[in-house]
Amino acid sequence: MSPDQAPKYYFEPLGEQHDRAAFSCGNQALVEYFRGDPIRQEVGRRVTNAFVLTPGGKFVAGFYTLSPISILSVNLPPSLQKKLPKRPIGATLIGRMGRDLSLRGKGACEMLLMDALRKAWQASKLVSSWAVVVDAKEGLAIFTLRTSSTPSLPNQTGSLTLPSECVSLNRPGFED
Repeated sequence: MSPDQAPKYYFEPLGEQHDRAAFSCGNQALVEYFRGDPIRQEVGRRVTNAFVLTPGGKFVAGFYTLSPISILSVNLPPSLQKKLPKRPIGATLIGRMGRDLSLRGKGACEMLLMDALRKAWQASKLVSSWAVVVDAKEGLAIFTLRTSSTPSLPNQTGSLTLPSECVSLNRPGFED
């Protein structure tokens, strides 16, 4: 297939038309989560939202989940604790993320992360979300690489926290 004929990928919410059974990312726990009932149940119960990267609406090239969480300022560096309330603070969790093995080395992970950050940023303009939190087991390496010019805040849960104000700074595609 020539570059002109390469499939165009786009994001859409996970739906019944997506072939979850064919998805394979190399992480057995993530594959079981995506292929099995957990993701369907979490989306159905509105605990999380799942988005897929697809070239045509059936094949799943990758996916990620977004959900609201609360973080405590006591888990943040002292310099930030002084500026934040002591009550729980709203944040957005990128909880699960995976790309199909067939797209290894083709930029799919970066596309997934950037779309997740874009959606988190857009949502934070409507409903307060002080930060984006990434589960370290799912996206630590790509999150660290992509956001290396902005401060990420390790916390006690093994996740990385990026203040929402840093998500939009100098990032193409985050404009209003």
